[in-house]
Amino acid sequence: MTRLVVLGGGAAGMSAASAARRVDPALEIVVLEATGFAAYGMCGLPYYLAGLIERPEELVSYPAEYFRDRRRLDLRLHAEAVELDADQRVVHYRHEGRERRIGFSALVVAAGGVPGFPPLPGLEGRPTFTIRAMEDAIALRALLDTGAVRDALVVGAGYIGLELAEALHAHGCRVTIAERLDRVLPNLDEPLAAIVEDHIRERAEVRLGVDVSELLANRAPWPDVVVVCAGVRPASTIAAEAGARTGPGGALLVDDRMRTSLPGVWAAGDCVAPYHRVLGRPAFVPLGPAANKTGRVAGTVAAGGDAAFAGVVGTAVVKVFELEVARTGLTVAEARAAGMIATATDVVSRSRAKYYPGVEPLHVRLVHEAGGRLLGAQLVGREGAAKRVDVVAAALHGGLTVDDLAAFDLSYAPPYSPVYDPLTVAAQAAQRVVHQEAA
Repeated sequence: MTRLVVLGGGAAGMSAASAARRVDPALEIVVLEATGFAAYGMCGLPYYLAGLIERPEELVSYPAEYFRDRRRLDLRLHAEAVELDADQRVVHYRHEGRERRIGFSALVVAAGGVPGFPPLPGLEGRPTFTIRAMEDAIALRALLDTGAVRDALVVGAGYIGLELAEALHAHGCRVTIAERLDRVLPNLDEPLAAIVEDHIRERAEVRLGVDVSELLANRAPWPDVVVVCAGVRPASTIAAEAGARTGPGGALLVDDRMRTSLPGVWAAGDCVAPYHRVLGRPAFVPLGPAANKTGRVAGTVAAGGDAAFAGVVGTAVVKVFELEVARTGLTVAEARAAGMIATATDVVSRSRAKYYPGVEPLHVRLVHEAGGRLLGAQLVGREGAAKRVDVVAAALHGGLTVDDLAAFDLSYAPPYSPVYDPLTVAAQAAQRVVHQEAA
């Protein structure tokens, strides 16, 4: 038997299946997807909820029929994998109300992530959502479209929580954001997170350092809807219970070919801990671009081809109302927790030439070691942050220094940048810090 089975029809799973088909046109490929949708833009769900995207089908890359007919993939929706027998190379799954099993010669686990859901007494029977699947978003959008939601509570002030707060605000809801930590966006350093928090407070109520259960118990009236955005954990259980090694956050450990510790089993996407190029070790960084890339590598190698994944540097960007918020590499807190001697250099520059209409302030923080090695960057502003962060991401990928970044030949035109780009200004300031420490 020569059969590739892929667990998960999301970004990683369908990338894996499609890559395998390109390698081996004759290979039997079966994709088991637990939900009713495959190959859609999960990151677009907040914008569908906000009404910027009218129909959920617009988020689907290709319909299921395309994969079945054009790519000859046996895509089975509503097929939930429940157990992996790695020794016998068999997956047990539920499909169409029946318990089934399927053998494989190669397996790619691309089960994605599972939304966190802290214990919140009193939510039984009340409109409560997590937004991790298309069906969740469709149900919430249907409720919002009735006009019955006036008061909404968002649990969690990370990326997804803030995106959902904006989506609910767009529907005219009075939004409260509750976070157990004492700050929004814990994956930013505090000075940058504080800028974002001030911006959010102009549009929503923000309750930090609170016990959400107590908040709900003492709240009157009860919110019309509760949306829980309390983080994501890797959906690694099925492989871990079969003996696969796990690492940070319980994510599956893989090599650069996306091989797990189980023979014949690969893994990709939000259930793995890929190599982090700045940390120099595996890290759980569940983001869309890495899911697609790791899926492509896993499918290529599982089908008999050759490919490798170079690793991540933790680059992410989020729109928070009118702000662009971007980060790459490590924050100061993350670097110090990893045992690095990290320093931050902060500047406030301009998004455009100072005389050009529409210029906005742009906050830049570079994180670096005493010797000048770049460790990360964070940018916050109304414009100019989202794609500038990619310059630093490229520098981190190459292991460069603040001197290298200061020397980059970056583009200039008054509508897009001052003659000294904000990253250049920040790098020059970091140079001064590094050279003073060395003196």
